[in-house]
Amino acid sequence: MGLEPGFVEDSGQGARGFSRWVEGVLQLGPLGGARLMGRPRWQIEAFRCPNCAHLELFAAQRS
Repeated sequence: MGLEPGFVEDSGQGARGFSRWVEGVLQLGPLGGARLMGRPRWQIEAFRCPNCAHLELFAAQRS
């Protein structure tokens, strides 16, 4: 099974304190922001190795 296309949503100053992965190819609206209406989103969990600093992101829980 291959990987699905998507992108990480950046909510800026109005952020809830976490990022979300958004399904599908990034499409920009007329004002330059990402089109998000009706797109499924998943909360991102991050894990870091304390020895080598390797970082992995997972999007398993739909938000």
